[in-house]
Amino acid sequence: MSSSKFKAAIRAIDEAHAQDPTVVPIGGEEVPYELFYSQKMSDYLEKCDPNASEILRLAIRAQHLRRWEVPRDSYPMNKTGYHQWRTYLKKRQAELATQICLDSGYSEEDANRVGALVKKENLKQDAETQTLEDVACLVFLDDQFEEFEKGHDEEKIINILKKTWFKMSERGHELALGIKMSERAKGLVEKALAA
Repeated sequence: MSSSKFKAAIRAIDEAHAQDPTVVPIGGEEVPYELFYSQKMSDYLEKCDPNASEILRLAIRAQHLRRWEVPRDSYPMNKTGYHQWRTYLKKRQAELATQICLDSGYSEEDANRVGALVKKENLKQDAETQTLEDVACLVFLDDQFEEFEKGHDEEKIINILKKTWFKMSERGHELALGIKMSERAKGLVEKALAA
């Protein structure tokens, strides 16, 4: 059973996500994209780790928190600009998530832990950070990959897939191989794994 502070924090996170002006059609309704994304993150967490801590559940739900407020094109449209944008987003999203947790009654230690997870600190050494990364990669492959790959050349896509695969755990790999994809997308994944 979830604590009242957990429910308050999830509600605050979802209220922030619900303000995303980008909407997607889901089940005949228009849903703010970041709200849809965060719920998909939570769904994949259930597959990866149904016994996840409240702290990890909050960090998973807080991924991309208010991300639409800092569009990609607010930074140079090159590799350096992309990394600067991502670094800034991680820091900002972690700060926002930490504050929501504090406002919901979490201790400073627990709130800071949520922030550290949002920033993906100690990837590969921290099991919860690794689970968060697995979930983010799974949502990318399930929800974003097929549209994303259409805008890039095959070599770039294969490199991105190889990097994505490297960041994931064995459990993440198992779940990724079970994602339904178009034949083209499956072929790109197979090429990346064979490379």
